[in-house]
Amino acid sequence: MFGLEIFQIAIMAVGTLLVIGWIVLFLKGAQYQSMFSVLSEKEFRLKDIYGTGYALLNLIGYTYKSKSDRKLRQELNVLYGEKYSEYYLRVTHSQQMTFAMTLFVLAFIFYGLAQDLMIMVVFFVFAGLAYYYYGNLASKRIQARSDELLRDFAEVVSKLALLTNAGMILREAWEKVAFGGEGIFYEEMRIAVEDIRNGVAEIDAIYEFGRRCVIPEVKKFTSTIIQGMTKGSRDLTLALQEQSREVWQLKKQLVRREGERAAAKLLIPISVMFIGILILVIVPILANLGS
Repeated sequence: MFGLEIFQIAIMAVGTLLVIGWIVLFLKGAQYQSMFSVLSEKEFRLKDIYGTGYALLNLIGYTYKSKSDRKLRQELNVLYGEKYSEYYLRVTHSQQMTFAMTLFVLAFIFYGLAQDLMIMVVFFVFAGLAYYYYGNLASKRIQARSDELLRDFAEVVSKLALLTNAGMILREAWEKVAFGGEGIFYEEMRIAVEDIRNGVAEIDAIYEFGRRCVIPEVKKFTSTIIQGMTKGSRDLTLALQEQSREVWQLKKQLVRREGERAAAKLLIPISVMFIGILILVIVPILANLGS
């Protein structure tokens, strides 16, 4: 009993120190508020406390040069552009550290309120999951972005093939398609249009479009366009028609894959319902046997 009291006192003492440390870091992080104020609240929840994690990273002298940082920087480059990748790298780590540290401190607070060690363990697990989740959020967003790009890809290629076959030059066809739809693919096309209007060469603008989209199929598409532009409009039209047939097959595979994902997600609630039904059936049977 005495040993248990000593353990509880030690836990409460550690918790008190951690709470004080969190408050100090929160107050210190207030000076970085302007760094996070420009972020979207929809995309970055509770951004007002990110300065807490950033202050801790500065305190420990984190350098942002690890192998995982290089990989994350490349992913952020895809999502936000090379110009802002370094900024979002710091935002991501601040987000990770803030949520993980906050949940870690809350573990001690709730332990003090409930005197239940299991609650503290659960919060520790949540802290680890939060750190992992926000560290891998960029790759999940890239996957979601890639799927959305592929959904519009087939339609865009078909429109371009149709317009160029009708005699429209590529630049006019590209602009017409870019401003004729909504979605990430069309937005990226409009960026290429703006680049061309601002004096960037058509080949360079289309190359940058393919680089931003990342997906191998889109890169192949941009390479086809660039080759067609150098060889002549006739070759470009034929190449786009061939590409159109290929991407429709790709879209069928994407739809099939999304259907499989939806079916896999349905297995979770079905499994939970099945376990619940088993409990409802088995528990009364066992209770009757016991009596």
